[in-house]
Amino acid sequence: MRVLVVEDEEGILEPVVALLRRERYEAVGARDLEEAWAKLAEGEPDVLVLDVMLPEGEDAGFRFAEALRGSGFKGGILFLTARDSLEDRLHGLELGGDDYLVKPFHLEELLARVRALARRNADFKGRVLSRGPLLVDLAVRRVTFQGKPVHLSPKAFALLELLALNPEKTFSREELLARLFPEAQSEAVLRVYVRKLRQQLAPWVVERGPGGYRLGKP
Repeated sequence: MRVLVVEDEEGILEPVVALLRRERYEAVGARDLEEAWAKLAEGEPDVLVLDVMLPEGEDAGFRFAEALRGSGFKGGILFLTARDSLEDRLHGLELGGDDYLVKPFHLEELLARVRALARRNADFKGRVLSRGPLLVDLAVRRVTFQGKPVHLSPKAFALLELLALNPEKTFSREELLARLFPEAQSEAVLRVYVRKLRQQLAPWVVERGPGGYRLGKP
């Protein structure tokens, strides 16, 4: 299970990441949103532990969570913040958060909440998504086409996974770049991975829709 912790206070970030690693989670940390986007590009987390107040602003964590949910992120989101008003809690949950832990907190309580979100997401990722001869096994990140395994690079798989999880949605190029390739300087990198999926699977797998791309039909 992969956990991304976004927290700008070293005194919180380092102990939380260390605890999760001791519990055998694949935990990574980020101190700001630029670093968080880079970590997301390396692999989608099962659980996101997210501070609300970050260097980018007092509500930066809320905006980040809203953008992730809008782009199709299905993992658990645990807000971690000193802001304990009922209004803030409700706002975080309305934006797509799953849980809300107020600072200061006990590490064991945070661990218990991460475990609960990880279990829920494991049930979700036990699914095998299918479209005609295409099968995407989320649990083991395996793709088969016409009964034969197909090896995809991590970023190509991430693109296919996002489209397969939202088969009726057309993602704009801007959404896909922000979600999967935040470091990209142009749309060229997105076109490269679309072309790779079409070549390795079939031309119909990634379909051009109004203003973007979606999962196609055979």
